[in-house]
Amino acid sequence: MSAATAKTTSPHPKILIAAAGEDDIWQKAMVARLPDADIVTQHENYDPATIDYALLWKQPQGMLKTLSGLKAIFSLGAGVDHVLSAPSLPAEVPVLRLEDAGMADQMVQYHLYAALHFLRDFDIYTRQQAKADWTQHDVARISKCRVGVMGLGALGAAVATAMTQIGFAVSGWSRTMKAIDGITTYAGSETLTEFLGQSDILICMLPRTPETEGVLNSNTLSQLPKNAAIINAARGAMIVEADLLRLLDTGHLRGAFLDVAITEPLPESHPFWDHPKIRVTPHIAAATRIEESVDQIAENIDRITRGETPRGLVDRKTGY
Repeated sequence: MSAATAKTTSPHPKILIAAAGEDDIWQKAMVARLPDADIVTQHENYDPATIDYALLWKQPQGMLKTLSGLKAIFSLGAGVDHVLSAPSLPAEVPVLRLEDAGMADQMVQYHLYAALHFLRDFDIYTRQQAKADWTQHDVARISKCRVGVMGLGALGAAVATAMTQIGFAVSGWSRTMKAIDGITTYAGSETLTEFLGQSDILICMLPRTPETEGVLNSNTLSQLPKNAAIINAARGAMIVEADLLRLLDTGHLRGAFLDVAITEPLPESHPFWDHPKIRVTPHIAAATRIEESVDQIAENIDRITRGETPRGLVDRKTGY
């Protein structure tokens, strides 16, 4: 029997929510979906040893150490790094991620907008407007613009497919080989240079793991074609910020569209804010849809109760 099914589940599970300031919203939704469950937030009085399931987003440090009876941990967002990086994470407790939960459509919208921003030279026209410059530029052919998507999980595959559907020439890179209709795919570190060399617009959709932190650095970013652009709505830790700024300032890269940063909120003094080649959005590319999420969580609790393997089970070795 797997770790996900090793413990029996009571008919009235006790659920703890720690959701970075949104505890009450999640609690209300979970009570509506599972009225027979005992659902508490981190700010209420509860016995940690009685908690069956923890629903977490950026939980307080040390919280997991107190939850000795856990049957599963649910991440309330697309990433799971906030759970996997916890020193007190129990080795035997399964960690579950949300599968899409309404995020794919939002990610597609964000990346289409950002890619078209560069394709249609809106970055250039924005700078021209500040100078009252009416210069027109030739319209690029979308089929000649090569988009490279790093990370071909559920969200990355959705973004890559959408890019193909509107006419971009799309390739994708991941740790292991993936097959996606209409997309040239690469896998492994030995193919990264070739992949980067044909990415006029690079989209980062990688999960945050020890291997992906700082993956976009001076070495890798220099392998992009001259005048390439970067879009990152994954995790800020993927990019070495000083290296990105240097390659923008030297003219190797034309621009960056960033929804995430190493430090969030982005400090007022950060050079990203007023850099002429950078567009910043405040981590809004895709919000977790609570209704879809609580359905997934409830269904997975039911699967565990029946002794089945839940969906969205995270492989701790790969980090996703």
